Amino acid sequence: MGFTPIQDSTITRHVQGKLASRGLNSPCRIMVQTSKGDVTLSGSVQYQHQKACAVHTAIGISGVRHVLDRLTVKAVAHF
Repeated sequence: MGFTPIQDSTITRHVQGKLASRGLNSPCRIMVQTSKGDVTLSGSVQYQHQKACAVHTAIGISGVRHVLDRLTVKAVAHF
């Protein structure tokens, strides 16, 4: 039996879905790109713990080989 790799588009969808289920979709702005199983997270989150959660979440998705963290922390100003 041969190993069938998971398509990049499937990995991207799974990462996006898991991030959303963890509440990391709004107001966080996380973009997910996948190339040959390597996931790049870019965009912004409000708090450092959200950044760590996003990276940890992506690492746990089946088919992900590596996660490149390009997220920035940008706290929302409250007036």
